[in-house]
Amino acid sequence: MSHNTVRLTIALLIFCCLALPAIVSHGHAKESDDPSSAQPNILWIVAEDHGPHMGCYGDDFATTPNVDKLAKRGMSFDFAWSNAPVCAAARTTLWSGLYATSTGGEHMRSMVPAPAGKKMFPELLREAGYYCSGNGKEDYNLPKSKAMWDESPQRGHWNKCPDGQPFFAYFNNTESHEGRIHDSEDRSQHDRSRVRVPAYHPDHPAIRGEWARYYDSVTDVDAAAGKRLQEIEKAGLTEDTIVFYFADHGAGLARNKRWPNNAGLRVPVVVYFPEKWKHLAPPEYKVGGRSERLISFVDFAPTMLSIAGIRPPDWMQGHAFAGKFPGPRQGFVHGFRGRMDERIDLVRSVFDGRYVYLRNYMPHLSQGQRVESQIRLRHSSTYAWRKLYDAGKLNKSQSLFWETPKAPEELYDLTSDPDEVHNLADSADYQDILFRFRSAQREHAAQIRDVGFVPENERLQRVKSPYDFGQDESLYPFERVFDTAELASMLSADAIPELSNRLSDGDAGVRYWAAMGILMRGESAVGQTQEQLLQALADSSTDVRIAAAWALAKEGQPEVAAKGLALLADFVPRDRNHTLVSMAALTAIDDCGMKAESLRKHFSTWPTSGKLNDKIPDGRYKSSPGKLMKSIQIRFKLPISKLK
Repeated sequence: MSHNTVRLTIALLIFCCLALPAIVSHGHAKESDDPSSAQPNILWIVAEDHGPHMGCYGDDFATTPNVDKLAKRGMSFDFAWSNAPVCAAARTTLWSGLYATSTGGEHMRSMVPAPAGKKMFPELLREAGYYCSGNGKEDYNLPKSKAMWDESPQRGHWNKCPDGQPFFAYFNNTESHEGRIHDSEDRSQHDRSRVRVPAYHPDHPAIRGEWARYYDSVTDVDAAAGKRLQEIEKAGLTEDTIVFYFADHGAGLARNKRWPNNAGLRVPVVVYFPEKWKHLAPPEYKVGGRSERLISFVDFAPTMLSIAGIRPPDWMQGHAFAGKFPGPRQGFVHGFRGRMDERIDLVRSVFDGRYVYLRNYMPHLSQGQRVESQIRLRHSSTYAWRKLYDAGKLNKSQSLFWETPKAPEELYDLTSDPDEVHNLADSADYQDILFRFRSAQREHAAQIRDVGFVPENERLQRVKSPYDFGQDESLYPFERVFDTAELASMLSADAIPELSNRLSDGDAGVRYWAAMGILMRGESAVGQTQEQLLQALADSSTDVRIAAAWALAKEGQPEVAAKGLALLADFVPRDRNHTLVSMAALTAIDDCGMKAESLRKHFSTWPTSGKLNDKIPDGRYKSSPGKLMKSIQIRFKLPISKLK
């Protein structure tokens, strides 16, 4: 071999040694001579509809070997809340870093204009050099920008990330969604006889069956998580990738999903920070450890930015719990419930790691109401539960879900009452604690300027997004509206004169809550304010008119009740009314029960679907009027109209 050949061979070997890592290391975290500017890969594995029912959270009935293994080499958060007990509202908070109660995206489902100048965090990651892929359900109540993802929603994968570029990859698994646990046959792998039935559920075969199938579904999403972790390992990226495993809210059974207590909001959050990225981990991070830090979904967006070396923008309402820009530890986390499909409600909740506080602003409506998606299947646990309630076969704890009025305030001590069935709000021994939580809720609502106190229809008439409208004091006199909602929903009898006075306030939101407060207090309050309510039937605000009509129709004497029902009837037909207006009127009629008998002839003829010509920004709830009508038809034993 000649000297020239030897030199050429050596040069080729050197070139291959230098080039090979670049060829095989696609999707590597971004390296830098300056460690402070390096960016790790970030992998999210997200499951639906499951709480911390996993082995790594001490549940011996669960079969979750993959996430348990991840927890042993990572860390588990014991006190993580999803903010909302249903997917779209929770995810709206998760991706934006803004409470959905601040953006107006708290209803399930809805679609509201995005706040001006705000971006969901993957778009900010992309601007900082990340490749962002989404794989699976997104389901936001805010419109997403086209710049949010490099690829999504079903085909996205980190393996398409260009060489040398860090990635953020999101995988969502639906195997644990509530729709997977409804089964007319007993096909569960987990033994239903070993199921722990919580105190709020009756011990019924349908309940046990769905809990058993729920545990099966958690096993399924654990297997899906294992697959994603194996992909990272086979690619040699385990030590380059920070991993988050979590679920989007509590279990898919009733009084978990859709209810903003601990059962509905507490989720598993398991994180893994490789050795090279431990400087970005939470300060309390230990391998195999547990964190008692309070975190919630609103904190995830600023945390991802902080991990990537990006200072979270001041407008984000969450606090980073890892990365270069950690925020202060929080003393409380906050939850909320708005409209669930066709059923309105307004609940706010607060948690400090031990006590759970719920503030019910619509106590005249039960926790359960009649949500079509929960109760439509005759073999479902919710259907069986409601049937037992109607038959008078439940104890006090099992009946709470269906009863009205709800207590305006609820307080639970999870150390002695993990199922949240013993309300301490009226106990003299807990008044100091109650006051602390009440104050925390009020301060939080004022800080974020919670727009949930403005009726949904009223918000959509505004030119600005609900968030921008809510931040403008000239458009949204928050303190007056919020104070009236507080006054209305605490149910104090001595508030009736003041509520009557506020029916003539200059702001429609104040007038709405004044009318609702009178409705909540029943026949006596309506009788005392009858003339003011009759005047409110001609209010400039449709929502105020419907609230006043609701009060008169349900609690008024026959002659004035007829006037209330007549106005509600005018607002029902979907072919000439806004969908949200039709829903509000049908909600009132449904709540009137048999007092709406005079409208019976209309219940099978009113159109509850039609052309979407009322400027609804999203058609996902166009079927809600039909679902409300179905509830009315069932009560009056009429043929059920086909839902459209």
